Amino acid sequence: MSFPLLTATAALPAVGAVVTAAVPAKQRTAAKWLALLFSVATLVLAAIVAVRFDPDGGRYQLTESHAWIADFGVRYELGVDGIGVALVALTALLIPFVILAGWHDADPQEEGVESRSVAAGRWRPTQGFFALILLVEAMVIISFEATDVFVFYIFFEAMLIPMYFLIGGFGDRAGPHGEKEAATQRSYAAVKFLLYNLVGGLIMLAAVIGLYVVAGNFSLQEIAEARANGSLDMATDTERWLFLGFFFAFAVKAPLWPLHTWLPNAMGEATAPVAVLITAVVDKVGTFAMLRFCLQLFPEASKWATPVILVLALISIVYGALLAVGQRDIKRLVAYASISHFGFIILGIFAMTSQGQSGATLYMVNHGISTAALMLVAGFLISRRGSRLIADYGGVQKVAPVLAGTFLIGGLATLSLPGLAPFVSEFLVLVGTFSRYPVIGIIATIGIVLAALYTLVLYQRTMTGPVKPSTEGIADLRVRELAVVVPLIAVLIFLGVYPKPLTELVNPAVKHTLSDVQKKDPKPEVEAAHK
Repeated sequence: MSFPLLTATAALPAVGAVVTAAVPAKQRTAAKWLALLFSVATLVLAAIVAVRFDPDGGRYQLTESHAWIADFGVRYELGVDGIGVALVALTALLIPFVILAGWHDADPQEEGVESRSVAAGRWRPTQGFFALILLVEAMVIISFEATDVFVFYIFFEAMLIPMYFLIGGFGDRAGPHGEKEAATQRSYAAVKFLLYNLVGGLIMLAAVIGLYVVAGNFSLQEIAEARANGSLDMATDTERWLFLGFFFAFAVKAPLWPLHTWLPNAMGEATAPVAVLITAVVDKVGTFAMLRFCLQLFPEASKWATPVILVLALISIVYGALLAVGQRDIKRLVAYASISHFGFIILGIFAMTSQGQSGATLYMVNHGISTAALMLVAGFLISRRGSRLIADYGGVQKVAPVLAGTFLIGGLATLSLPGLAPFVSEFLVLVGTFSRYPVIGIIATIGIVLAALYTLVLYQRTMTGPVKPSTEGIADLRVRELAVVVPLIAVLIFLGVYPKPLTELVNPAVKHTLSDVQKKDPKPEVEAAHK
C-alpha cells in the first residue's frame, strides 16, 4: 500500500491543532512555535504533492479510496487534479504567514486576569487561536482533495465552526467602537457569517441527498463517468434543481452578489490574519467547487444557468468595486475589492473557455497571495495606530517607508498591474470572456478602472501628504513582519513574470472540465485580406 500522501497533508494540521490546544496555558510562546512548525511541515507535504503530480497523467492522481459507510454508498475518496494541487499549495503556503502575522493577536490584554484564570485552568486564548487556524487549514485542504460528494460536504460545512470562533472570539481590537460595542459587532459578524453559510449548506444537503437518490452513490468520478457514457440519465428538471442546490451554497461561500453581505462584516471585525484566512483560503472552496462539482456533475444545467450567472458575476465586479471606492474603513475596502475579484473568478469559470477557466484558476491563487500581502500589511499599520479608518492616517511613507512601499506593491497587485501575478489571471479571464461574450467582457473592464481608483486613492490618503500628529510615532516593519511580507511579494513578482509553472499545472484540468460540459473555444473571426 502506497503512503496516503493526501490524507497526511490534511491530517498533519489537524494533529497540530490538537497538540497546540493541549499546550499548558502559561506556555503561549511554545504554542505559537508549535503551530508554526506544523504549518511549515504541512507546506512541505503540499510541495511533495505538487512534485509528485504529473500534469500529463490521469485526471485525478494520488488517489485514495476506502469503504466508510457502505450501506449508504459513502466512501473515503481523495484525489487531486491540477486545480486541486494549486489550491492545496496556496493554502499550505499562506498559513505559516497567517500564523506569523497573528503572532500577538491572541495575547491576553489583562495579565492579572490571565494569572487568575491560568490558576483556575481556564485561560488559553493563544493556544485556541492557533489551534483553530490549523483546524481550518486541515478542513480546507481535505475539501480540495475530496472526490466523494458526502466527504466534501462534511468538511465544507465543518470549517464554519472554527471560523465562527475565530471571528467572534478573536476579533479585531482596533475597531471604531468602544470595547462593548466592538464585542457586539464581532458577535454580529460571526453569527451572520455562520447563518448565511449554514443556510447555503442546508440547501446543498438537500441537493446531496437528491443526488444520491438519483445516482445511488456519492462518488464524483463514478457519477461523472456514468453521466458521460449515458448510463445515468437525469431528467432535465432534476438536474437543474440539483445544480441550483449545489451552486447556491458555493455562491454564498464565494461570495457572489447578492449573497455577499456577510463578507464585509466578517473581514472588518476579524483580525487581519483571520480576514486573510476568510477571503484568501476559505472562500476559494466555493469557486473551486463550482469547477469540480457543478460543471462536472451537472453539465447541461451549468450551461442552462450560465447567462444568469454571468450577469451576477458582472454585477459583483462593478458593485464590489464601486463600494470599495466609497469605503472609509481600510479592511472593509479590501473586503469589497475581494467581492469584485470573486466576480472575475466566477466570470472566468462560466465563460466556458480554456482561457477563462485557466484565468479563473490562476485568479484564485493570485488573489489569495495579493490579498494576503495587502491585508497583512494593512493589519500591521492598523495595529500601530489602533484605527481602521482611512481618515486617521496620512504621510505614513515619511515615517515608515518600508511599510508604505510594501503596502503600495500589495495595492498594485490588487489592481492587476502588469508584471505582478494577478495581471496574468485577469487578462486571461477577460480574453476568455470576450471571445464568447464580448459585451460582458467589455463591461467587466470597468472593474479594472475602479480597482485603480480605490487602490490609488487609499494609498494617497494613508501614505502621502503631510504627516498627521497621530501617525508621527508609527514604526516601520519589524523583522517578523518583513518575514511575512517579503516572501509574498517575491511570489507575486515571480508568478507575474513567469506564470508558466502554474499554467502548465492547471491547463490539463481545465481541458477536462470543458470536455465535461462539451464546450470548445470559439474560433476567432478573421476576415480574409483578399477574397
